Amino acid sequence: MTTATKTQNARLNDEVGQGKATTVRTTFSRQTAVSIEIKSDAAIVWALLTKASDYPRWNSTVTSIEGNIALSETIKLKSILDAKRTFKLKVKEFEPSKKLVWGGGQGNRIYTITNSGNGIVTFSMTEKIGGLMFPMYAKMIPSFDRSFEQFAGDLKKESETIMSAK
Repeated sequence: MTTATKTQNARLNDEVGQGKATTVRTTFSRQTAVSIEIKSDAAIVWALLTKASDYPRWNSTVTSIEGNIALSETIKLKSILDAKRTFKLKVKEFEPSKKLVWGGGQGNRIYTITNSGNGIVTFSMTEKIGGLMFPMYAKMIPSFDRSFEQFAGDLKKESETIMSAK
């Protein structure tokens, strides 16, 4: 592990739970991650993450999702990062109230929910994109940091709103 990678990982660990995104770049990949503590039940967070039609209501980074978010299903997602493009993503892992993974040919997005105790869960989202051709198109892909921070913040706000109404 290089010194730069150790520094980036230490920074990521310091910011875990605070909703601050971090990105680690290599020649052939880029990985962005965010983690945030949410005062809510894991089931509420999970319900928000898996109801495709509801995303545009609570999530300011997603303009639409078509399809069923379930194991082996394919969804069509439109994001504010590239409003003209529709991402076709396959749901690769689906572990209720714990882990959701979807992705395409260039990478995967991993959502995890961890019960931290005392009515708090930690939500983490990581996306790694890359491959042998990555250096050719890397500069054309916008930074995910702000979008990840918005996503986590929106999820926290909606989850806590629902939780407080219980």
